[in-house]
Parts: sequence; structure tokens; C-alpha cells
Amino acid sequence: MPYTPDKPKLAESSDELRARIPGWGADLDPADRPSVPKEQFDPNLSGAHWEFPERQPEKWPRERSIEHRFLTPVFGTSCPPKGLSGVIRRYSYRRFSEGRAAHWLLLLAADRVDAVESTLGSFVTRRPDNPLTETGVRSELTRHGLSSRLRGNRVDRVHHLIDPVLVAAPWVLAGGAAYLLLRRALGGRHR
Repeated sequence: MPYTPDKPKLAESSDELRARIPGWGADLDPADRPSVPKEQFDPNLSGAHWEFPERQPEKWPRERSIEHRFLTPVFGTSCPPKGLSGVIRRYSYRRFSEGRAAHWLLLLAADRVDAVESTLGSFVTRRPDNPLTETGVRSELTRHGLSSRLRGNRVDRVHHLIDPVLVAAPWVLAGGAAYLLLRRALGGRHR
């Protein structure tokens, strides 16, 4: 027994285990193992039919770390870099090593730029982003959001005051900028 001065019991022998547990040790004899004919150890036998794997074709120039001579044989193609965020990503890979903070900070900045590009791109679609429902602001008003913030034991209480600023400020600033641009464009035409 642990944490006591008593000596622990010795492990049971194979014969004792076989007597107590039906079927214990059924695979001890290699002749009874179903995988024995397949078990082989040959250091030269890897199962691969190639020395170097066939390379995936590049449909566009891929970003690649400057530490590597060439791109890996297989790579992702689901999100090709596009727009200003793609330019930032390519610059980060072309200029900085992966061991430098600048490389990763530029990639983080590219993610933020991509989020803004996607939001702006949604305005030219038939179904633009809806910040009230997609950010959860509406549920704060209809699903007891304020009372759950004030009562209870929520972990995120520390940043309750900054949340509206982080969520609403970009939309308010963008709306104000659009209003000023529209006012200037229309004001110049009426004169």
C-alpha cells in the first residue's frame, strides 16, 4: 500500500496471473501470435517505393522559410496569400528567418490585415457581415448578458469594460470615416 511503512506486495508471477485471469498470456508464445509472420525488422525495408517523394506542383510561388533550400514535398494550398496581407506574408518569409521575432510579428500583422480585408470584402457581397449578431452584442441585450456579467463567477470579468471598445470601436470608426467621405463627396458635388 502506498504511503505506509508496509512492504508492497511482490508482482504476481506469470503462472499466478494465468491461473487467475482467463486468457492471460495468450500471446506469449510467438507461434500463437497472429502478427508473427508479418513481424520483420529490416533496416533497409521502409515500405516506401521512392528515395525522395514525388513533389507536389506549385501553382503559384509559395512562401518558404529562408532556412530551407526548397519547399516540402507536400504543402497546403487551401489559403493562397492574397491582397496586402499576402504581400506582408511574402515579405516576412523572404526577409526574415523563422528564429526572428520580426518574422512572426509580420505574420501576426498579416493576419489582422487579412481580417480587415475580409470584412471590407464582405461589403461588396450580397450578404455583408453583421457585427451585431456575429460579435455577440445582440445576445448581450437579449440573453441576460448584463446580469450574467455582474453576478456569478465569470473568469472574464477583468476585461468587461474594454470589450465594448474592442468590439464596437472599429465599426464606429469605420462608419464615421465612411460618413465623412460620403459627406465630402456629396458636398463637393452640390457646390
